Amino acid sequence: MKQEHMKLAFIGIGNVGFALANNLQKKGHEIIIAHNDVKSSSVQATKEKNPNFSVLPVQAAVGESDIVFLATPFGINHSILEPIRFHGKTLIDCTNPVGAGISHGLESKISGAEKVQEWAPDAKVVKSYTIYGYENLMNTDFPNYDVKPVMLIAGNDVEAKNQVSLLNTDMGFETLDVGNLPQALHLEHMTLLWVKMVRANGHHPNFTWAYLER
Repeated sequence: MKQEHMKLAFIGIGNVGFALANNLQKKGHEIIIAHNDVKSSSVQATKEKNPNFSVLPVQAAVGESDIVFLATPFGINHSILEPIRFHGKTLIDCTNPVGAGISHGLESKISGAEKVQEWAPDAKVVKSYTIYGYENLMNTDFPNYDVKPVMLIAGNDVEAKNQVSLLNTDMGFETLDVGNLPQALHLEHMTLLWVKMVRANGHHPNFTWAYLER
C-alpha cells in the first residue's frame, strides 16, 4: 500500500520534531510548524534549516493537516493540548515522561501516551518515534545489514496505526504494532533504556533495535 503525500503538522520542532519533519519532507510530505508565535526565534531558526516548512498558528495547523505530531517536552503537554480540537485526527505522541535520574516521570503507573489521550480526547493517539534518540530519526540507513530498523507503535485505533505504519515505511522503518495504548508504558521504558545507555553511559547513539521473525 503506497503512502500518499500528506500534510503533517508538528507541535514542537526541537531535535526530535525537526529530525522527523526534515526526513518526511524529503520524502515528499508537506510540513506545517504549529506555533502561535509564527515569528518566534525558534520558528525562524527552523525555517533557516529547512525553508520548505510552512508555519501556522496551532489550531489552524491542526485543521489543515492530515496527521499531527506532538514532539514537546512532556511537562507542557497538558497546557498545550487542552485548548486544541483534533476532530478525530491521528495524533502521534513522540514525547516521554522522564523523571529524576532518568526514571519514568509518572512512576510507571500509567503511560504518558494515555495521559496525552486523556488531554486530547477527540484525537486518535498513537505512540511512536520514542524508543530512539533523534539521531536515528534523521538517518534510518544501516547499510551493513539486510534488515530495516524497527519502530514499535501502540494505539487503540487501527486506522490511525495504519497511517503511522505508512509513514514509518517512508522513513525506512519496519513497523511492529505492540497493541493498545497502555502498551506505550513499556515503550517508554525502552526509551529510558536507550537514554541511559547513550546520554548517561556514553554508548554511541547510532544504533536501533530490529525485529527478526522465524
